[in-house]
Amino acid sequence: MFARLSFYPTLLYNVVMEKVSARRWYDRIDETVVLGALPFQNMTEHLIKEENVKGVVSMNEDYELWLFSNNGDTWKNHGVEFLQLSTTDIFETPCQEKLQQGVLFINKFQNTGGSVYVHCKAGRTRSATLVGCYLMQKHGWSAEKAVSFMTEKRPHILLRSKQWEALRVFFDKNNIR
Repeated sequence: MFARLSFYPTLLYNVVMEKVSARRWYDRIDETVVLGALPFQNMTEHLIKEENVKGVVSMNEDYELWLFSNNGDTWKNHGVEFLQLSTTDIFETPCQEKLQQGVLFINKFQNTGGSVYVHCKAGRTRSATLVGCYLMQKHGWSAEKAVSFMTEKRPHILLRSKQWEALRVFFDKNNIR
């Protein structure tokens, strides 16, 4: 319930922070992944044309997408594949099954020239956890190396103990070395 009540105030906070600080709405992590905040409907054409987005992974729950952002049908109408891995903000981290699903989805776009926009509300926690797993699997990196790499590109990433634990479990379960 708290995540629902705090959604719009914290979304507004994200908008303000982008305007008054060095934060960007999204950042390119590598040739395949763009990590960002909730993409507003008016960003759709820009993301498709300028970032060559061919896939979107949303870590948001349905209520987070219904007013300002595109849902799966809208992305599909724009020719963009969509995967929703609904995870409650603030109190949850994506489960291992969702992380695996997300990494497999992103991997489909490697070496195609297309990009995948991975987002949650702020592009700091839920989505960063998934992108960290992708980077660990792609490069054989530790959780620390993956997060360090992401932080160079998107300094305001915020992972707490649950997210770090999810990264380490993903590392171990997938025998990344």
